[in-house]
Amino acid sequence: MSTSEQLRAAMVDAFTGEDAITDPAWDSAARSVPRELFTGSFFLPVSGGSAYRPVFKGDPGWLEHVYSNETLVTQLDGHTRPEDVTDGTATGAPTSSSTLPSLVLRMWHQLDTEAGHRVLEIGTGTGYSTALGTHRLGDGNLTSIEYDPRVGEAAAAALKAAGHSPRLIIGDGLLGDPDGEPYDRLIATCAVRYVPPPWLHQVKPGGRILVTLSGWSFGFGLALLDVTGPGEATGRFLPGYTSFMIARPHDRPPRQSLSLLPGDERPTRIDPETISTWTGSWVAQLAAPSAERMGAGAHQILSDVATGSQARTAPTPDGGWTVVQRGPLRLWDQVEIAVETWQDAGEPHQEGFGITISPSGQRVWISHENGPGWNLPI
Repeated sequence: MSTSEQLRAAMVDAFTGEDAITDPAWDSAARSVPRELFTGSFFLPVSGGSAYRPVFKGDPGWLEHVYSNETLVTQLDGHTRPEDVTDGTATGAPTSSSTLPSLVLRMWHQLDTEAGHRVLEIGTGTGYSTALGTHRLGDGNLTSIEYDPRVGEAAAAALKAAGHSPRLIIGDGLLGDPDGEPYDRLIATCAVRYVPPPWLHQVKPGGRILVTLSGWSFGFGLALLDVTGPGEATGRFLPGYTSFMIARPHDRPPRQSLSLLPGDERPTRIDPETISTWTGSWVAQLAAPSAERMGAGAHQILSDVATGSQARTAPTPDGGWTVVQRGPLRLWDQVEIAVETWQDAGEPHQEGFGITISPSGQRVWISHENGPGWNLPI
């Protein structure tokens, strides 16, 4: 057994708990697909800063990183690859990566695919997830769409080198398959602000969609949807902590530097740090879906991308907090009411939430379909 095969087997053997592989077919895929073909070079964060350093094939520790259960960033700012770095480090926001293998395999499990299912994958990325799916389902049953042409070309070459030939498309995956073919399952390896309507028409009634919902305040919820009819679905959010880069067409538009301006000040009824927590940020995002969240702890800042409305919090000497709001939307009022509603329900994690989708809208709710909820920004 080669060093690569030994490291691959050790990585798979280390998956435990919710990441344990219980389906022999997926275990075979995990042990057979050589991840090194899909992560020839990548970025690692530089400790203590926002910079990244490139790592290339053959560098010390390269193969060990490939077969560690970690996400490996492969592109920054939509264009910078490790090969483009000439001065040792680079800065920027990650825009493509090879997601940690345990999460990829867990999501394939959660999708509940069976032999013969036709699956549409949104976000080819490096092609590693695509290779796992193709190994399990066969070349003819998997179509994968990648938005970025350079990323897609590299994935196609890696898949060919690995001996796989699924149907690959370069285009906007949020529009679905341009041929509109019916699928049994859809899996997204990017996050979206709402479920794109074309997906709800390309997955057959009785089929399933697995997708991470997110937004401009970096709250995340992984939803498993049952398609009940054309344009209709219902589902629940799953346990755990799943996050993906947001699909580029759903990312926030560029903005100038933020200027904090005067506004109306009042005490706030909730601890601002609540919206820094995993589910608290999710609830705040549901309440103010066009706002970007910044700051930390007691110093939270919300800036509405659409209207320019602002809210910012600060601690007071007596242990409380104040909020300053301005603009046509009272962002903190919306967030405050949503957080109190969530707290009254017992502060459930994301698995306490569900979603109902119809041609007229998409609503996320707590506990049950008639419970308190919020409309997604579609």
